[in-house]
Amino acid sequence: MNIKHLPLILASASPRRKQLLTDAGYKFTVVVSQIDESVFPTENIAPAEYARQLAFAKANDVADKCPGSIVIGADTVVDFEGQIIGKPRDAKHAEEITRMLFSKLHKVITGLALIYKSRNLKIVEAETTIVYPKKLTDAQIASHIKSGIWRNKAGAYSIRDNDPFVDHIDGSMTNVMGMPMELFKKLLF
Repeated sequence: MNIKHLPLILASASPRRKQLLTDAGYKFTVVVSQIDESVFPTENIAPAEYARQLAFAKANDVADKCPGSIVIGADTVVDFEGQIIGKPRDAKHAEEITRMLFSKLHKVITGLALIYKSRNLKIVEAETTIVYPKKLTDAQIASHIKSGIWRNKAGAYSIRDNDPFVDHIDGSMTNVMGMPMELFKKLLF
């Protein structure tokens, strides 16, 4: 599907998703989904399926209001030994998550949904990247928590180039940032 002349809508308030799409040259508008993520249970579901479900729900919510546009929904979770790790509730929870995730490798999974209601098109996929962390000191963890950059971030962190907390990754860097651009481009064309 070539979407060159079709309107795109991002169903997310994520600044990183907006930046990644903008940097890649896409023209789009933002209409934030109004779904309540807390009604989606995390028990007895694979992390990738959970991410796909939330991405679809977000895109579908906005697509119902904008059937003539291609709506992009995304949701990122961290899979730590099969346990779904979302956004921390508070600083104490962020510290618990940080200590856990930066002790062993973990997976970052982003569900990606594209919905174009007027053509009855629904595509839902997920991308997985393995993150190999560096062992953090207590001082590094305390500094991270004090910085507040963990707020609204799945896994309580936000990766960047030459990240001091990450040894290396296996997979897509943009996936860890919350928008798997390689998968997105593949699904669009």
